[in-house]
Amino acid sequence: MNGKRRAAAPPIRVQAEVHPNLIMKRHEPVTTIMSRHLVTLHHGDPVSKVRHLVRDHGVHHIPVVSGDQLLGIISWSDLLRVSFGDAFQTDEREVDATLDHTLTIEQIMQKNPVTLPDTASVRAAAEVLAVGEFHSVPVVHGTKLCGIVTSTDLIKYLLDQF
Repeated sequence: MNGKRRAAAPPIRVQAEVHPNLIMKRHEPVTTIMSRHLVTLHHGDPVSKVRHLVRDHGVHHIPVVSGDQLLGIISWSDLLRVSFGDAFQTDEREVDATLDHTLTIEQIMQKNPVTLPDTASVRAAAEVLAVGEFHSVPVVHGTKLCGIVTSTDLIKYLLDQF
């Protein structure tokens, strides 16, 4: 070489065109995706009511309340953990009677569940659900239950972005 340094080439900048619908809203409120019409249990209800609510309403996570105050949550998995009736092809009524006489809602519910305030973002809900061992998070205003957000709600939200 002749001792002269070549000037560095300027960096190549590529601007990709991004469709506005593909940009997730960073601070989208969780209230936009949560379910507001909740199926709930009262802490004094019989355990068999969980089975009926799941079957009749197609839900898998049921908040347990006293008035409008959240006490806990029961998932379909929680009920399956204590109910072996389906495995032995036992009559549903027998399973219900056995559960109602041996367990209470308070014994199988998850007490003091992780919650989100109604001011939280969708991102906050995703962060909680990504690290937790559960698939739903009750949303509260103070101590009052006002909604629930599930991993299914988050997937639907993501799909709406595309």
